[in-house]
Order: sequence, then C-alpha cells, then structure tokens
Amino acid sequence: MATASKSSLLTVINGVLPSLTAAEARVAQVVLRDPGAVAELTITALAEAAETSEATVIRFCRSLGLDGHRQLRLRAAQTAARQEAGTDRQIAGGDIPVDADMRRIIETVAYADSHAVQDTVHSLDADVCAQVVDLLADAGRIEVFGIGASGFVADDLAQKLHRIGHTVFSWPDVHTGLTGAALLGPGDVAVGISHTGKTSDTVDFLACAARHGAHTVALTNHPRSPVAAVAEYALITAARETTFRSGATASRIAQLTVIDCLFVGVAAKGGAATTEALATTAAAVAGRRRPG
Repeated sequence: MATASKSSLLTVINGVLPSLTAAEARVAQVVLRDPGAVAELTITALAEAAETSEATVIRFCRSLGLDGHRQLRLRAAQTAARQEAGTDRQIAGGDIPVDADMRRIIETVAYADSHAVQDTVHSLDADVCAQVVDLLADAGRIEVFGIGASGFVADDLAQKLHRIGHTVFSWPDVHTGLTGAALLGPGDVAVGISHTGKTSDTVDFLACAARHGAHTVALTNHPRSPVAAVAEYALITAARETTFRSGATASRIAQLTVIDCLFVGVAAKGGAATTEALATTAAAVAGRRRPG
C-alpha cells in the first residue's frame, strides 16, 4: 500500500478515502480542507474539528501508514509549505466552480493531469512492478480487462505487448472477459484495470483467473479496494478526482503511465527479439502512410 512517506499526504488520503469509516472520513476531510491548519492542531483539537474521538484520529493515521498524530502534523506542515510555494493553494483540490473561466479550467485540469503522473511515479512500488514485468515477459498467455475508460487502457497494454510478439487479449465486455479468464492456467497472467477498484466485473474477472491458477495483477487508484484485495499483485496509481470528472482524464493518464513502465520493462527484457519485432511491425504498416 502507498503511504504518506512515499507520496503526497493528500494523494494518500484520497487513495484510502473510500475504505475509511464515516468517522475517519470526517478527519480526512478536515485535513484535505486545510492541511496548514491541521499542522497546528493538537490531537484533541483535530478530533473536535472532525466531531470524533482521539482514538479515531489515531486509527486514521494508521490507515495512512503513519505512526501517529505527530507524524500527521509533520506531513500536513510539509504539504502546506508546498502549497505556499506553488500553485497548489489555488487549485490543489481540483474544485472547478460552475462559473469558472477558461483559464481556471485549463490550470485545474493541467494540474490534475500532471500531478497524477508525478504522484503515481513517486508512490509506485518498483519491486512490485519488476515482479509483474517478469510475469508478463514469461507468460504463455495474457488477458487484460477493464470497463469503460479503463477498457481503453486495457486495449493500450494489449496492443503494446502484442506488437512485440506476446499472446495477449483485451476483451470489451464481461462475458468474453470471463471466458478468456477461464482459459488461463499456471504461467499465464490476468491484468484487471479499475480506477475505483470497485468494478464488480473486473473483480470477477481476476477471481476467475485466479481460480484457474493464473497470476493476477490489479491496476487501481485505491489500495484497499476489492480489486486490489483479489489480486496477487496490486499496482497503485495516484490520481485525484476533480469537479465535473476532469479527474477521469487524470486517472487514465496515471494508468497509462504505469502501462508504459510495464511495457518498456517487458520490451527491455526481450532484447534483440523485441527490436526485431518492433522493426517488423513498423515495416508492415509503413506503406499505409502517405508521403509528405
């Protein structure tokens, strides 16, 4: 699980927010609203601000991977300092007013997209990525599945791996996805992609693949989600949702960043065979481009 020691405090809070209890979520909202103020609060004052108990504040800290309230204050102070130094104070939360002008919209969307990549890179577990790359490189068959926007990301991974000679499929609906997962076995890999981590179709796809002995990989924004829980390996993005779902673009950019890392890792392991496959596939479509 990503912790505040690896990625920004606000990113970690947003990542675990769906799995928090109602009382812990109130503490989270207090921190998200004003980390600078939280840095100055005692544990008693923070509990009162969130209308909860000091014990809940401690549980909230542990949900973030922090040792306790003192470390929360330190991380909140660091977050506030970064907000003062840059543009975070104006647009960090990603809120876009209904009457926002185009400049505000552009800045907010650009902030969400760029920070989705930065925060994902900082929080991504390189050891887990390396293990997944090894599995993909050696897999006899790879099945990738995602619904909606995550489906586009699944297609991208499948297309990339297919181009360098791997047997990989991406399915557009749960019926074909489950059919493919049922045909997997030991040595094969199933990759399920879900930003929220709650998409039941994706959870069922990974569970089916696991029952047939395949390795399972989840790509999600929420480390304590159902899709992460059912997978053998979980790769965690760090994209924050914003008003009018501009964060939906940020989530795809974060997912595609991870996909690119996996693809390059697999391609690098292929050596000369990868180079030959890329050259062969490039030559196959070269004549389809108009000159000039």
